[in-house]
Amino acid sequence: MFRTTLLGLSLLVAGTAFAQEVKTPLYTVVDGYKVDDNTMTGFRTWRQAACDRCHGANQEGMVGPSLINSLKTLTKEEFVKTVRDGRLDKGMQSFGTSKAVMDNIDHLYAYLKGRSDGAITRAKVQPIQQ
Repeated sequence: MFRTTLLGLSLLVAGTAFAQEVKTPLYTVVDGYKVDDNTMTGFRTWRQAACDRCHGANQEGMVGPSLINSLKTLTKEEFVKTVRDGRLDKGMQSFGTSKAVMDNIDHLYAYLKGRSDGAITRAKVQPIQQ
């Protein structure tokens, strides 16, 4: 009886451990401007794609809208679709053929979401020193 109960409890605990998903944070920020490697890659992608030409150096908008405000309501799926397909009727070009942008879309999203959430307090970031 004891063995059966112990075996049952062991299987329950093992099943629960497998069912739980280990979630990695979207971004890690220290002191408001030091970020993890993936978020740093997102910042570099932002710079390489020259998104600041339309959205401003601080993501607060110029010709294009403020991404700080937009990412408060835009889902990740909507963000990816917008970047990939563009919004030609509003002057937003498509980045779907840009390997640099599409390979780093998750990191770009993390960087901009960190800015929008207020965790990243300035546009220019630095890597967290290990």
